[in-house]
Amino acid sequence: METLITDILVAISMGLLGAVIFSALGLVSGTDETATLAPLTLLVVLLGVPPAGVLTFFLAGAVAKHMTHAIPTTLLGIPGDTLATPLLAHATALRNLGVPHIALRKMISGAFIAAFIAVPLAVLFAVLLAPFGPAITKSAPWIFFAAALMIAYFSPGRWASVALLVPFVTIIMALQAVSLKYDARLTISYFLGIAIGPLIADLFASISPVDNKRMQRDSPRKFSLSPDVRSWTGYFPNPLKVLDGTQRKWTAITATISSATFVFSPVAMTVLMGEVVGSRVKHAYHRMTTVLAARNGVTEATYIAEALIPLIAFGLPLSPVAAGPAAPLFNAPPRFTIDAATGQVNNLHTMLSHWEFLGYGLLAVLLAALIAYPLTMNFAHRAALFVSRKLSHEAIIATFIGLIFVISIWEGGIMGFLVILTMGLMGGLLSRHFGFNTGVQFMGFYIAILTVPALLRVTGLA
Repeated sequence: METLITDILVAISMGLLGAVIFSALGLVSGTDETATLAPLTLLVVLLGVPPAGVLTFFLAGAVAKHMTHAIPTTLLGIPGDTLATPLLAHATALRNLGVPHIALRKMISGAFIAAFIAVPLAVLFAVLLAPFGPAITKSAPWIFFAAALMIAYFSPGRWASVALLVPFVTIIMALQAVSLKYDARLTISYFLGIAIGPLIADLFASISPVDNKRMQRDSPRKFSLSPDVRSWTGYFPNPLKVLDGTQRKWTAITATISSATFVFSPVAMTVLMGEVVGSRVKHAYHRMTTVLAARNGVTEATYIAEALIPLIAFGLPLSPVAAGPAAPLFNAPPRFTIDAATGQVNNLHTMLSHWEFLGYGLLAVLLAALIAYPLTMNFAHRAALFVSRKLSHEAIIATFIGLIFVISIWEGGIMGFLVILTMGLMGGLLSRHFGFNTGVQFMGFYIAILTVPALLRVTGLA
């Protein structure tokens, strides 16, 4: 009982910490989920936080960020992060109509409802898949290979991404060979290099006379911030009243579907579900607000499901979110590991029960909702004004880059630093020019450490 109480207290404190940090980060446009969620979650894991605290930190952070990312998306007309991009067109249209506050409220209320739907459904689907876990774990190298091909095909690069897996995996294997020659066994550095690849590519572009011209601006960017409009009393408005019956129905339906389809890209699911909803609502204004509610609900549901289902059922990162932002929940040596030879796992999959995943998952969503939802509903205008005037986007990005380089030096010294630099530059350029995004790159990393050794053993070349 004493251990349980301690775990609950740790889970509450870490959930609150994740909700506060990522509620703030959601206000800053362009803060990619992988480049922010992944490094901070990894830091929490490496600091030795108990499993319950690690889970609530990640989930509360993801849920909170996908609520507050609505603020720059609707009020400033710039996407709060990657998953806010598919919502930008409808949000901009409503902003041009003079009702961005309506778009904001619909978005975050949809996210609120979808998050509470997604956790129990994701756990349920994971339990149904769990009996197949041992067989899937045994076949992990080939499952990863098949999943990588599928995720690559459904990425923006399509067949180019599939083809690029070959040179990408080859470069990882070459770096591994060089690292082992200098007695540096690296895992985290590869993961972090991929996570901040676009940032590293932009840093190199900024010092290139060729690409620097593309990044130059003649004047500071201007934003028109709409006035604040409040239509409720009290601090915590009821999200069920913010959405009408049709919007509640479509938010619930799309959240349910997204909670089951854990192998597809979150951006693709967000776009697809929005198109489905939009085709069934005739009135233009009602269609835009309904699509925004449903799509932002999908951003929550996909993140929750794509993290929880592979984690609970298999312990293997078999989804774009699991292989990307949620990767530290699966593989963060020396604490969380996936054995390359046997496919055996030692991570949250083996440390928490199904009931604990359900309880702590709901706790994380509740904490994020208590922090991010009223913050966004009541203080969106002031928060957007503060971020646009006072907050340095570059300083936040520099902080994350500094944190990542410190971790790389801790893991492998100068080799860790060089691996991050190499993987980041290569991954960032491939993502920008070929649509070979971070989700595909993470799967390529797992092919290198799981599939290739198994293939060499089968062919007798090992």
